[in-house]
Amino acid sequence: MNPIFLDLGIVSIKWYAVFIFIALIVGGAYVIKESKRFGISEDDIINLAFWLIPFALVGARLYYVFFNWEYYSINKIEILEVWNGGLAIHGALLVGLLYIILYTKKKKIKTLRFLDIMVVALLIGQAIGRWGNFFNSEAYGTETTLEFLQNLHLPQFIIDGMYINGAYHQPTFLYESIWCIIGFILILIYRKYKYLKIGQLTSFYLVWYGLGRLLIEGLRTDSLMLGDFKMAQIVSILMIIIGVIMHIWAGRDSKFVNLYNEKKKVEFTDLPENIQQLQINNLNKIINETKTQQQPTTPQQPVNNQQPKPVDTGDEFKW
Repeated sequence: MNPIFLDLGIVSIKWYAVFIFIALIVGGAYVIKESKRFGISEDDIINLAFWLIPFALVGARLYYVFFNWEYYSINKIEILEVWNGGLAIHGALLVGLLYIILYTKKKKIKTLRFLDIMVVALLIGQAIGRWGNFFNSEAYGTETTLEFLQNLHLPQFIIDGMYINGAYHQPTFLYESIWCIIGFILILIYRKYKYLKIGQLTSFYLVWYGLGRLLIEGLRTDSLMLGDFKMAQIVSILMIIIGVIMHIWAGRDSKFVNLYNEKKKVEFTDLPENIQQLQINNLNKIINETKTQQQPTTPQQPVNNQQPKPVDTGDEFKW
């Protein structure tokens, strides 16, 4: 499979980068739209993304390099060649989570609610991003036959792309992409549940993606290893356990409290200090104007323009 999307001579753009970019755009658009429902500004999202994206990419790369250190210790210059693939989603999730916690605490945004928004974008982003692995001829599974792939009714270009190193392979990238698309549809439906609690979308993601990755990873041949165990399967089991516990914990209270779809009520103390001061000044101005209108005015003596009448004193009239 040709991994080059556009060759400009000096610089070439790979399909891997294109699909990562599309995933970021689609996921980011969802996060911005959904965040507005809960009073989270677009500026806050853009400021978050400015550092979150590079940190997550670095985390994904370092995670991958760490579990392939035997190779990269000899080829250190290749550590920087991220365009050739080698990004581990679990590394991105770990570093991204830490940064989101710090950022939301600083901005006084409810962390769990924001994670509930992010995981929906993650599912569609991962579904798109897996196609970058396809064009890079990576994240494929065990050897199989042409007949098996044809029986899956796959497009011919996918079948051709799965012919790697002289043999056909399981399209595990496609399995995970489809799994994430199904999860994306389900989580959008679940998101509309009236009594959905904050944190339960995050727990859904942990269980859904953890279960899918646990099963699909068993078919892959390029897994990151920890001894004799596939690291992705270990992490997936942990994700499932944490997701189940989180779902139970989030639903421990009455079904009418801590609801995801309950929009944030903006309190006066939630406003920035400069806006608070502006509101105070406006209020004082209104009070002063009201007092001025209510102050009693000194009644003026009526102006008498008539001439005084003459007084009869007996002898003569006196004015």
